[in-house]
Amino acid sequence: MNKKLKLWELDRVSEEEFKQQEKFPIIIILNDIRSLTNVGTFFRTSDAFNVQKIYLCGITATPPHREIQKTALGATQTVSWEHRADIMELVTTLKSEGVKICTIEQTEKTTMLQDVHKLPNKTYALVFGNEVNGVDQDVIDASDHILEIPQFGTKHSLNVSVCAGIVMWEFAKNTI
Repeated sequence: MNKKLKLWELDRVSEEEFKQQEKFPIIIILNDIRSLTNVGTFFRTSDAFNVQKIYLCGITATPPHREIQKTALGATQTVSWEHRADIMELVTTLKSEGVKICTIEQTEKTTMLQDVHKLPNKTYALVFGNEVNGVDQDVIDASDHILEIPQFGTKHSLNVSVCAGIVMWEFAKNTI
């Protein structure tokens, strides 16, 4: 028998320990995410994958908000975050600090997600775009890499928070 573990048996770090532990070299940038539940899911997934920080840009909602909390389940208290009105100003600042900007989008020239292990060992900012319009073109133009998740069905997109989980895992597994 393979017994399912209870929450208290998972041996997770405390909120304070999480805040103090060394983070993976991953930063998340949300480009005008409209759905509050998507924002909450980004927080929860960022907690799971030990990201350094989330930047909520443009119209992306910020905590505290009941709809964000529904899916964040407290991760807004553990994951470092900041709101920035101007995403391009943020991208320029991060690039000047040596952070590599990786936009998750479908463009003419992309790197397939399964090839990220070939990228140099750096800190990466992963940019996720609006549920309808995707990532702004000026952000795409300023990016160091454009990443695409291979898809094999009839649809040509994923929910942005589902996409985030897939991409964050691909980067996190290269650091553990």
